[in-house]
Amino acid sequence: MSTITALGVGSGLDLSGLLDQLRDAERGKLAPLEAQKAQQQAKISAFGQLQSVLTTFQDSVAKLNDASLFQSLSANVRGEAFTATTSKTAQPGSFNVEVTQLARAGTLATQRVAAADTAIVDADTQLELTFAGMAPGDEPLKIDIAAGASLEAIRDAINASTESGVSASIVNDGSGFRLALNSTETGADAAIASSNFFDILGADAQAAITADNTAEVGSNVVISQAGQDANLSVNGIDIVSATNKVEGAIQGVTLNLEQTTADGQPITLRVEQDTLKAREAVQGFVKAFNELKGTIGKLTAFNAETGQAGDLNGDGAVRSIEARLRGVLSGGVTGTGTEGELRMLNQVGISLQRDGTLKLDDAKLNELTSGNMAALGEFFAGTDAKGGLAGSLNTTLGQLLDGNGIIKRSISGAEGRVKSIGERYARMEVSIERTIDRYRVQFGQLDSMIAQMNQTSAYLTQQFDMLAELGNPRKR
Repeated sequence: MSTITALGVGSGLDLSGLLDQLRDAERGKLAPLEAQKAQQQAKISAFGQLQSVLTTFQDSVAKLNDASLFQSLSANVRGEAFTATTSKTAQPGSFNVEVTQLARAGTLATQRVAAADTAIVDADTQLELTFAGMAPGDEPLKIDIAAGASLEAIRDAINASTESGVSASIVNDGSGFRLALNSTETGADAAIASSNFFDILGADAQAAITADNTAEVGSNVVISQAGQDANLSVNGIDIVSATNKVEGAIQGVTLNLEQTTADGQPITLRVEQDTLKAREAVQGFVKAFNELKGTIGKLTAFNAETGQAGDLNGDGAVRSIEARLRGVLSGGVTGTGTEGELRMLNQVGISLQRDGTLKLDDAKLNELTSGNMAALGEFFAGTDAKGGLAGSLNTTLGQLLDGNGIIKRSISGAEGRVKSIGERYARMEVSIERTIDRYRVQFGQLDSMIAQMNQTSAYLTQQFDMLAELGNPRKR
């Protein structure tokens, strides 16, 4: 009897095709699990989107929860001679500022030598520099110069001394090379007064300078430009500054001088309430909330015509988040200091619409920022971090977004369900393969049985045919 090596060979039936159909039918049981897993993964993604817009909204709330936002001042300059910035200590006021002189750094150029890269120093020595602001008896700045140094080497030694307050370069004046020394700081006192450059040179270099220009022989000051202080006046009060960055002349204000003013034409500087930042913060708050509301709308939407639903449609966590935020926004605040002058959102020009979004009345907001910033600040920021509307919202958002908040719990729950579905899926796959293996064995047995029956049928047919021939008289 022949051996069956493949299903259907013995019986002639398409048992392999039937087995494949049975496998597909069995695997159809996995489809609901795949749909459930996809649904939970979509929920995880949706909660991630919700978490992102809630965080953005929390950032906008944090800006309003800063009392300094409503107390900040800005400096407005009507002119181009200087710019100004303010700090927390600035006070409102108007100032007439006149700039008559800018601060500059002092410079000094040494005697001329023939070449920049030729040795001009015979022995180890020290270059000494004095400054205009030095008191009698102060030691000059000393920089070590090695024997055989050229003008370039002297330049490099000066620049390597980072604390010297001097930078050096080489200038070609058309007839030779000079060492140009520049103070790194502006102001009269920081200016370089003199150097002993000629004294440290070797005999040949000194002789060459003597032959070139006797007027420069032995002179410690050859070509120089004195440093100078900035001179300005504020409301008629004369001020001297060693730098063009003037701090302290006006409390809490830094002036950055850029050019002198026209004679007798002071520039007006006004230090006043900075309303722009407050308006931008309120506008950002409204925008962030409406973006949050729009995202929630998309995630919970339902299309009656197509039957399509958002990934978080009907989710209780989302309803809870909306309810908590709506409760804070509509609940208002109890004011202090101004005795509750502003208590509700609509009093600051923000109204809650029927669709749940916020609408800002810019005219009302501008009126408050211009005339009653203190009340606006108290409404949002309160007298402490928890006192105003922004403080209450910040607390609520913190609870929603922290590690034990509703967002994290919802994501963790969906992740747990994905894991559980995956485990069920794996178990069901094993069960399906076992069922298919059982079918394969049974089909093999069936194939063998039919093959045997076919062989028996063929044998019997053959025997009957032989008997029929023996019983036929004509064939005897």
